[in-house]
Formats: sequence, structure tokens, C-alpha cells
Amino acid sequence: MTDRLSTGTRAGYAMGSLATGAFGTVPGLLLLPYLTDTLGVGAAVAGLLVLLPKAWDVLVNPFAGRISDRTVSRWGPRRPYVLFGGIGLAVAFAALFAAPTPPGAAAAGYVAVAFLVTATAFAFFQVPYVAMPAEITDDYTERTRLMTWRVAVLAVAILVSGAVAPMIVNTTGGGVAGHRWMGLFVAAVIAVGAVATFVGTRRTRADRVTETEPSLRAQLSTARRNRPFMVLTTVFVIQTIGIATMLAGVKYMADHVLGRPGDGPTLLFACFVGPALLVMPLWSRLGRRLGKRAALSVASTLFALGALGLLVAWFAPPAVVYAVTAVIGVGYAGQQVFAMAMLPDCIADDADRTGKRQAGVFTGLWTAGETLGLALGPGVFALVLTLSGYVSSATGEAAAQPDAARLGVLIGFSVVPALLVGPVTLLLRRYGLDDTARAARTGSTTRTE
Repeated sequence: MTDRLSTGTRAGYAMGSLATGAFGTVPGLLLLPYLTDTLGVGAAVAGLLVLLPKAWDVLVNPFAGRISDRTVSRWGPRRPYVLFGGIGLAVAFAALFAAPTPPGAAAAGYVAVAFLVTATAFAFFQVPYVAMPAEITDDYTERTRLMTWRVAVLAVAILVSGAVAPMIVNTTGGGVAGHRWMGLFVAAVIAVGAVATFVGTRRTRADRVTETEPSLRAQLSTARRNRPFMVLTTVFVIQTIGIATMLAGVKYMADHVLGRPGDGPTLLFACFVGPALLVMPLWSRLGRRLGKRAALSVASTLFALGALGLLVAWFAPPAVVYAVTAVIGVGYAGQQVFAMAMLPDCIADDADRTGKRQAGVFTGLWTAGETLGLALGPGVFALVLTLSGYVSSATGEAAAQPDAARLGVLIGFSVVPALLVGPVTLLLRRYGLDDTARAARTGSTTRTE
């Protein structure tokens, strides 16, 4: 196995984030308002329709990981799933936003079934994709470089899909028709990412077949004994719920608090994701100086403080809100880099201790938790909307809201994410996988390019 990866390999692997970024962003951004403001579904029911199909992935992800762990092919254990799972995900995503008309129970049921299929396809792409870094390099610092590339592409994917998707809906007539065109666009982005990763990682040696645990129960038991993995996963999942809660509120925030339904969603999203493209090298340097665990805590604290700062949106002009959102985006970039860089460390540490290849099991549990977090976020936001009296609409345009509902939108967009992202970082004190010791044991250096 080659410890140092070529630029082409890093770029090829990172392109998979086009698929993960698009699927992780657009349903969380547009599916809930699509249900409440286009299909006329009540906020509570809409929240369940978003939650339940993704909750299904909690069961599917470990299964997908176990299968890829045991796969032997000329393409390696992971790359076949990256290719075919990614293409299946693209097709299913296009179908997700192609609901039949007129709006009503049949359309809502269609969305629920289509989302279930899409989430299943995503599991068989995402789990093997996340497992690859622990197998294509043994170098501790190289994994941070690889994750920096990945998160940079992830930021582009989130920015493009999250900012452009609402624009496509608006410019193609809105309503069901506009969402269909948007679904085709995002499906194309997903397909490009899957194929590019399959091709770009063809020269890696991610084809090792080593001993693995014989049963899923044994594998799960092994994961539970890996304290660094369990601590990191707990922190990541809870923080993902907070991020997904904020993501679900972008359109509601733009419509009902900022009063800018036209350009507000795109500008909010651009301010959230755009800074990641600029600060990624700075986070990478900080990680080498402080260690990944400390840097993750710094990034999470910055995110939480910025989210609380959004309370000024009740009286401040939109420009101030966009600036505060950019600060949150800086923290978000750091969170993604270090959480994703620490996961392969946990997996590699387990392989060092046991001599068994179980990356698929760990990443299966990881992505199951991430998927559940992405599902719970919109559910949490929908609950806030329900409690604050949000009024749904079947016209394709949001209804006028009472002040209580507008305040609920603001709290769901600021206070709730801050409480989910900030305090949980205290658990990292129990992480226990020392940066310096781990790097020395794997023969890594801190030399930069």
C-alpha cells in the first residue's frame, strides 16, 4: 500500500463528495418545504415523511458495510458499490422530486416510498466510500490531507446543489414542475461524482482481504469496544442533527424572518458554505498544530456561538445575518474536516490492534448515525414549526405566518442548532486516541506539501 497518495488519487476520491454533498444537502434543504408548501402536507406529517425513510438507513448501513467488507472483486471491495450504488442513487433522486399531480395524499405517499428507495441506494454508495481512506493509506497525516480535499469538494457540492437547486425550482416555474427539473440537475451531479471516484481511485490498493468478524453481532460488539470510535460517532451524530436542523430552516428563515423568498435561500446557503473554500487550508494547519481533537472542539464552539448570534436576525438587516452565517460556515468547515479525518484513525487503530479488516462495519455504523442525524434535523425543525403554529400551503408558495410561527422559525434556525452542536464537544475529553502517539505508531510525519 502506498502511504503518500498522488494528487490525482486525492482528487478522484474527493469527487465522491459531489454525491454525498448533494444528497446530504438538497433533501434537507428542500424536501420539508416541498411537502409543506407545495404538496400541502402538515408540518408534523411532513417531518415524519422525511424522518422515517432515512431512519430505515440505520438498519441498512451496517448491512451495506458488512457486505462490502466481504466483497472480493478485481475492482476491490469498495469501488463496485461506489459506481453502481452511485448510479442507482442518481436515478432514484430524480424520481424523488417527480411526484404525481395533483398534490395530496397520493403524492405524499409517493415521496415517502421514493425517499426510502433513494436512502437505500445512498447507503450502498456512502458506506463503502467512507471506508476507503482507512485502506488506501496508512499515513496518519495523509488522511487529513485526503479529508481536506474531500471536504473542499464537499463544500463545492453543497454550495452548487444547495444554492443552485432553489434557483432551478424558481426559474422553471416552481411547484411540482420546478422540483422535477431540480431533481434531474442534482441527479446529474450525483452521477458525475460516483463515476469520477470510481475512475480516480483505480490505481489505489484498496483491495486487501484480511480476516473480519464472522457475524454482524460480533462486528457490532467490536465497534462498541472501540471507545474512540463510539465517542467520536456520538459527537458527530448529535452535531449532525444540529446542522441538519439549521439546513431544514434555510428556506423558512429566508421567507418568514428575512422577508427575502427570492434570493434569500441562495444567499444564506452561499454564506454558509462559501467560507469553507477559503478556510480549509487554515483548518488543516490548525489541526497539525493543535491536534485533530482540539481543532474539532474549536470549530464546534465557533459554530455554536455563531448560531446563537443569529438571534439578531429578528431586528437586524439581512446583510448582518449573512455575515454571521459566514462565521458559522467557517466552524462547519472545521467540523467536517476533523470528524472525517478522525474516523479513519479510529478504524486504523482497530486494525492495528486486531489485525482484522472491519472498515465497512465502522463506516456502516458511522453513516447510519449520520443519516439518522440528517433525518432527525428536519424532524426537529418540523416539531418547532408545529409547536409554533406554522400554516402549511398547497399553492407552491408559503402562506403568511403569525408572529409566533416566525419566532419559531428563528429559534429552530439558531438556538436549537447551537445547543446541539456546542455542549456535546465536552465528550471529546473521553476520545482517548492521542494524536502524537498515533502518528508516531503509524510512522506519519507532519511535513506539508
